[in-house]
Amino acid sequence: MRCALLLFLIGATPLGATTFHVDPVNGSAGGDGSAAQPWQSLQAVFEAGLVESRDWPGYPYEDGMVLVPVNAGAPVHAGDTLLLHAGYHGDVAIEHLYNAAPITIAAAPGETARLRSLRVRSAQNWRISGLEISPSFGATNEQVTIVEVADHGWSGPAYDIELAQLDIHSIDDASGWGPAEWVELASSGVDIDAARVTLRDSRIRNVRFGIAVSGVDARILRNLVDGFSADGMRGLGDRGVFEYNRVQNNLIGDDFDENHDDGFQSWSYGPDGVGTGAVTGVVLRGNVFVNATDPSNPLRSSMQGIGCFDGFFDGWVVENNVVVTDHWHGISFYGMRDSRIANNTVIDLAGGQPGPPWIMVHDHKDGRPSERVLVRNNLATDHALDGIEITADHNLDADDAASLFVDAPFDLHLRDGAAAVDAGSAESAPPLDADRVPRPQGAGFDAGAYERRGDAIFVNGFDPA
Repeated sequence: MRCALLLFLIGATPLGATTFHVDPVNGSAGGDGSAAQPWQSLQAVFEAGLVESRDWPGYPYEDGMVLVPVNAGAPVHAGDTLLLHAGYHGDVAIEHLYNAAPITIAAAPGETARLRSLRVRSAQNWRISGLEISPSFGATNEQVTIVEVADHGWSGPAYDIELAQLDIHSIDDASGWGPAEWVELASSGVDIDAARVTLRDSRIRNVRFGIAVSGVDARILRNLVDGFSADGMRGLGDRGVFEYNRVQNNLIGDDFDENHDDGFQSWSYGPDGVGTGAVTGVVLRGNVFVNATDPSNPLRSSMQGIGCFDGFFDGWVVENNVVVTDHWHGISFYGMRDSRIANNTVIDLAGGQPGPPWIMVHDHKDGRPSERVLVRNNLATDHALDGIEITADHNLDADDAASLFVDAPFDLHLRDGAAAVDAGSAESAPPLDADRVPRPQGAGFDAGAYERRGDAIFVNGFDPA
């Protein structure tokens, strides 16, 4: 499947585009980038000025500047593809290259191209796909941010970047790590501090922080974060879309570090610091957050599910998410306005405290109330809702998990005859469920993240279709 997708991506380049080859084993510095004479180093391609592109006319960057051509006559142009062949490609930095149309960097079909790290800064229109990226491939495995897409105050912003089908990890197998290694050796996965960046269909595993987004208009789609010792995802930028990601296996707790771990976390930043601004227009849809797939793991932590404590959070949509956690905070917003929380499923991983988890809408920490929030069609072990014009209806108690779900706590699809079936409201309900099944499937809309359908065949909680 991965090869087919890569071939589609490569085949979708504009008519007349050229495919170049980089081979760290068989290439040479004197090659021409052809399949017969590949270049040896991707970083050397950039440093030698072999990409015709654009950049700012001078530094420091200032708003209003107009891009000018750079590297005129170089062989690689907008619309071209750079195929990376099997082997180690080291650290790659893409900087000062603003393309008029995307240039693709992809692993050659059927081959494993490995990088130590990737940085995209002060650049535009790059697609990077199919690579395996880990500091463990270097001579020493040092703690880094493995993939970074960032603006730079001196050299300019970055935007219009796509990252796809990446395998990002600190180390391939972290089963031998203890608390010290998870704090001191685990690298962070992806940090996006730039506009209009897409991260999709990637694996981020055995990391400190998973995916951190502070840029605006991000699209974080269908990624897996598996094994993390801080936060799974952070969304601090306006209009971010986080859809159909899976975040699981939070390791080590407050006894070993000062980070309060979250599956997803956000906070605002304004003129007077944290909690004095607003994060607007974020969509959290169809994500699955699982505290621990093995509750007996001695290193597992008590993860806050969706924890947003320093608002305001304005114009958010939080729908079809699944939260399985051993904490009170299943879905919590302190300072929320003009938002919708609909058709989420929140249950307890294990009995006792901390927990059981709730869906909470609360005052901002400075005392200002939440306002105009719709809370509808949710299944949760508790609800705690305060504020002005908080509309709450068709929400059900999920304490009796055995009667509701196929196999709680990990398969939360609804049983036949469960109280949540046909128990929701059609008004403002999402048209699809967490499996992207159209609603409704029966006489009415179901409560919770999943719509019950009689023809469904699920394997370990996933629809194979």
